[in-house]
Amino acid sequence: MDTRTSFSSISVLVVDDHPLLRAGLGEAISSQPDMRVVGEACNGREAVDAYTQLRPDVTIMDIAMPELDGVQALHEIRREHNNARVVMLTTYKGDAQILRAVQGGAAGFLLKSTLRKDLLDTVRGVHMGQRRIPAEIAMELAQHMGQGPLSPREMEVLNLAASGHSNRRIAERLTISEETVKAHMKNVLAKLAANDRTHAVTIALKRGIISI
Repeated sequence: MDTRTSFSSISVLVVDDHPLLRAGLGEAISSQPDMRVVGEACNGREAVDAYTQLRPDVTIMDIAMPELDGVQALHEIRREHNNARVVMLTTYKGDAQILRAVQGGAAGFLLKSTLRKDLLDTVRGVHMGQRRIPAEIAMELAQHMGQGPLSPREMEVLNLAASGHSNRRIAERLTISEETVKAHMKNVLAKLAANDRTHAVTIALKRGIISI
């Protein structure tokens, strides 16, 4: 039975790998007369299964989770249910993860630091068909949108650099010339507006482009 039409209240699925945060979200939502929690999940794989089973009006899902992260789960859910309204929950405003979520069709974002203030209005707004992006996240996205994404090869070079490999070692690992590695790194520095490779790795980690 589809819960969208069974009740007038907004049905919400809560997805986060921290039990205390799930409990806090559930308590806040359940305290409202126009909302109810219909299910919980602790990782992206459970979220996909729970969404398929429960078909909630709104899903609140953490970006960073084990097994299947929130962005991957968002893509899987939206592939099968393109009307799914999913709000992504994040600790930081690193634009790489958030940009992927925007491209995946996220209906909104919540920063954990402003949950108490923004949670209920965001759920109601998204349920009404609005897209809710906090000003801090919107500014971060706008700042980096024009720089262009890193290519798959540039990502490989940057990841190996982040692991401490020299240009020569990167060239050996990728079976390309050292000059080609230098050219890729030059493109990475330009796209990230970085001064050197250490700066590029720092920026990429901060923005969620890579993780180590």
